[in-house]
Amino acid sequence: MRKKGVVVKFLSNMAIVQDFDTGEKFLCKLRGKFREQKIRPIVGDIVEFRPIVSNEGVIENIYNRKNELPRPRIANVDQVIVVTTLKMPETPLKILDRYLVLVENEKLPAIIVLNKADLLSEDEIKSFLEIYSDIYPVIVTSAKTKLGIDELKEVLKGKISTMAGMSGVGKSSLLNAINPGLSLRVNDISQKLDRGRHTTTVIELLHFDFGGWIADTPGFANLDISHIEPEELKYLFPEFSNYSCLFPDCNHIEEPNCGVKEAVNDNKIKLSRYQSYVNMFKELMEGK
Repeated sequence: MRKKGVVVKFLSNMAIVQDFDTGEKFLCKLRGKFREQKIRPIVGDIVEFRPIVSNEGVIENIYNRKNELPRPRIANVDQVIVVTTLKMPETPLKILDRYLVLVENEKLPAIIVLNKADLLSEDEIKSFLEIYSDIYPVIVTSAKTKLGIDELKEVLKGKISTMAGMSGVGKSSLLNAINPGLSLRVNDISQKLDRGRHTTTVIELLHFDFGGWIADTPGFANLDISHIEPEELKYLFPEFSNYSCLFPDCNHIEEPNCGVKEAVNDNKIKLSRYQSYVNMFKELMEGK
């Protein structure tokens, strides 16, 4: 009898599949036809599998993916949770913006989590929200004080999510606070380097007791955007679409009568966001 489940981890030529109905995990082999065609399931794939003995099985069918995120490589994602911090470590806004561009390019919803709020003043939190809260949902959290944990649970419930952020921003600590049964390993922040060590080395889809899955993924620093065309970059900053320019193909750099640049001057588009755009645009032009 065939069952339906989701691939939560992939190991060499074996996949760990979690049964949708029972929550049981099965170590599944691939049918020969997949190996011959060099088809490999990835984390997040919805599959049909046949139990053989105990908790072992064989994958019989891989359903079509509704999407696939390359970094990390995961299928059927409903949303990307981008975790950032302003202290311990300080995540540069340009790094946050860079990842948001990649998420936009994959046409996936992004939710920003500002973690370690217990280290921040009200003014620091307010300043961050002024930049991002009109563009993306922002949840302010603290794994230490449990601030925002219930709100984050509601966002994650019943969905396949992926979580990303620089090393040390507290992804694993947040997941432990959301679902203590996960018992993820957490490394302390290096005071000297003001950054954390990578605690997650293999992409794994973790199941929440309250429903839903999340991929706890390696931290990011230098994210490659070279596959994006310079002329497409402007469409990956959602707030730009609210303003009209004299020229329909305006890239918002040196063109006259640019609505986006006027919005920056009027503080309707935040300067840090525009600077991130300009820097990325120039980088992409130089790489052509």
